[in-house]
Amino acid sequence: MAKHSLKTIAFSAVAGLVLTCGTAVAGPQMTFGPNDEGMLQLDYKGQFQLGVRDSGSGPNKDDTTMDFNFRRNRLALMGRYGDLMSLYVQTEFLESQNIGTFNVPDSKNDAGFSILDAAMRFEINDSFNVYLGKLKYNLSRENLEACEAPLTLDRSLFIRAPYVGTRDNGVAVWGNFMDGLLQYRADVMEGRSATTAAAPTPESNFRYSFRGHVSVLDPENKYGYKGTYLGKKKVLTVGGAYQYEQKVAYADTVAKTGAKDYKAWTVDGFFEYPLEGIGTVTLSGAYEDIDLGDAYKGANPDPDTVGLNGQKNGYYVKGAYMLPMLPLQFFGRYEKWRFAALNTSTTNDTTQNIFDQGVDWYGGGLNYYFRDQNLKLTMEVSKTNFDKKNDTTKDFTTFITQMQLIF
Repeated sequence: MAKHSLKTIAFSAVAGLVLTCGTAVAGPQMTFGPNDEGMLQLDYKGQFQLGVRDSGSGPNKDDTTMDFNFRRNRLALMGRYGDLMSLYVQTEFLESQNIGTFNVPDSKNDAGFSILDAAMRFEINDSFNVYLGKLKYNLSRENLEACEAPLTLDRSLFIRAPYVGTRDNGVAVWGNFMDGLLQYRADVMEGRSATTAAAPTPESNFRYSFRGHVSVLDPENKYGYKGTYLGKKKVLTVGGAYQYEQKVAYADTVAKTGAKDYKAWTVDGFFEYPLEGIGTVTLSGAYEDIDLGDAYKGANPDPDTVGLNGQKNGYYVKGAYMLPMLPLQFFGRYEKWRFAALNTSTTNDTTQNIFDQGVDWYGGGLNYYFRDQNLKLTMEVSKTNFDKKNDTTKDFTTFITQMQLIF
């Protein structure tokens, strides 16, 4: 593992130096309308990775696995017409990866393009805005943080809500009061689809989210957050959210009995403060609880009530220090989660669910900002430990180096 890691680090450092040559900070823009009140801008966002895991390959799944892939590969179209109306459309090339969250798959998933975001935005005033379309739902701060501005290599692997991805279809209203001291959000989303191949659904209902936060220093008054502001703001924000969907899953999908509601809640905090001549300190953390009514205890539970995005609870804490005269940021993250049932088998055996499985995740590394977030090199080493182990569930270490380019 050490030999592969040294090669990876050396390669990444050289690649980073080469790619510093000539990068734009924003995509091309065009204006239209009688008085040029309309504007369209096209951006490219890419994150290219080299990953190394000390297990997952070979006949016994215990040999080192190495992988090149795009973590994100996106084209984004942003538009505005006047002061009231704007849009955001983003496509993504979904890359097939060799290294998964807990295992190395026996076969890659099909790659392809998808519409990741498609939101119409009506910004009435600072205290009332309406977004509709496909957009991020208002539960965890971590999911609402920009994909291209995390504090660590990426956001948490474990905070996603059940039955949806990082986005959902619906309508959100939000706004700020008292010059950004207070912010509220509420949304109505599709939630679980009415038709699914995985299991029958008890009913088709909307999913509701309510979120608010208090920012006592510089305001975080946008719809999204950032994992770091690179010392350009002084921020102290405390927030929380609640999400609910009625009768989302059966405890017994064969008898079609035991319909369960979905409930989730979270609390989170974020602090970043630049100290002149000393550097910038960043601290962040959250607790999240995903409740599916203990459906996993049923005779034939809905398969999506267990697993990585099933019933669970846990927390993360993360911190960083950025040097005062050099755009170099050191970071660390710790996460602890308890899953109702989780398949962590490196043999990809879907029958290997372990009930009440605990996961401890440790990670640390650095960001070097050649041109802020527009050109950034990140290196991270992480360790994943399981409370309950068997012949196919083993702890592992992962090293990833990533070059991010926004153009």
